[in-house]
Amino acid sequence: MSETVELHLSQNESADRLLSSNPLALMIGMLLDQQVSMELAFAGPEKIADRTGVMEAEALASYDPDELVEVFQQSPAVHRFPGSMATRVQKFCRVIADEYEGDASAIWTQGDPDGATVLKRLKKLPGYGDQKAKIFLALLGKQLGFSGSGWREASGEYGDPEAMRSVADIYDEQSLAAVRETKKVIKATAKKKKQDTPD
Repeated sequence: MSETVELHLSQNESADRLLSSNPLALMIGMLLDQQVSMELAFAGPEKIADRTGVMEAEALASYDPDELVEVFQQSPAVHRFPGSMATRVQKFCRVIADEYEGDASAIWTQGDPDGATVLKRLKKLPGYGDQKAKIFLALLGKQLGFSGSGWREASGEYGDPEAMRSVADIYDEQSLAAVRETKKVIKATAKKKKQDTPD
């Protein structure tokens, strides 16, 4: 990740500073981004770092599992599902520690990979399904300077330069509001389609 990058995903200055400077923190924020607001998810890594004193893959992977759950439960909670998310983060960190020597950014830098390769690597990670992997790839390409060939195609609709549909498109409060509105429309459209479909 470039030292000059400034992410605005949590809308909290210190939390965003950690996301901007620490690839592992950014990936954990993405991992936490489900069934909670984007801001809460991406503020999570700072809470974890503050409460454990670490933001390194091996240290978190080796952390006492019960104590890590307590870290996630402590108010304000890291996530609305602290137990399952603490376990998922720990599994994720174990893979980063073992397969990427603790360097999360190796996923998109090791061997000068193209977009399809990075997507494949992301989808192998605990907690990173197809959609999350595509969104993260789009974030890499749109905001973090990743230029591997075919990244837009590999990230699907999230790679569209005009899209305002995911964290890849959040640069400030205005873009956050635009992304939230797009998500609302998509959800409403899907709901209506479901209602209009005969059983």
